[in-house]
Amino acid sequence: MLLALARQAIVCAVRRESPPQPPRIEGIFAERRGVFVTLHLQGELRGCIGVTESSEAVAATVVRCAASAALRDPRFPPLSAAHLADVHIEISILSSAERILPEQIVVGRHGLHVRRGAQRGLLLPQVAAEQGMSRDVFLEQTCRKAGLLADAWRDAETEIWGFTCEVFAEVDGQPAGE
Repeated sequence: MLLALARQAIVCAVRRESPPQPPRIEGIFAERRGVFVTLHLQGELRGCIGVTESSEAVAATVVRCAASAALRDPRFPPLSAAHLADVHIEISILSSAERILPEQIVVGRHGLHVRRGAQRGLLLPQVAAEQGMSRDVFLEQTCRKAGLLADAWRDAETEIWGFTCEVFAEVDGQPAGE
């Protein structure tokens, strides 16, 4: 259901239409959780926007993040109507983040959020698994994403937070399992 809602939000955003109204949802979909929506086009990253915390229900956050991933990821040009049939959607629903020690990190299970002062960097758990990163490389890449030196994770002033994700992804433009 969230994948279908994300696709509808992307289509509406690209066509400059009003976003879809999420249906009344209960359970995890009504919770206030961090969400990331990742878009792939021909197997390549094409957009990823999310929030670590949200003041709205997951369903509403998915709508907002999906539209933003399609049009407002500064690394990519906005999606066009020609891309809609070929874009693949992945949704990550985040657990609450907790302080984690480097030796507690399990690559592929934990996502990382590194913080030092105003600098912040976040990588989802699937990024480390897909890239075949070791724990140290995962920490280094998250630090770099925060604009820090690669070994900043070794400094006591750098906070390392871990979280897990529930991940939903499309296969050939359809929700997996359908």
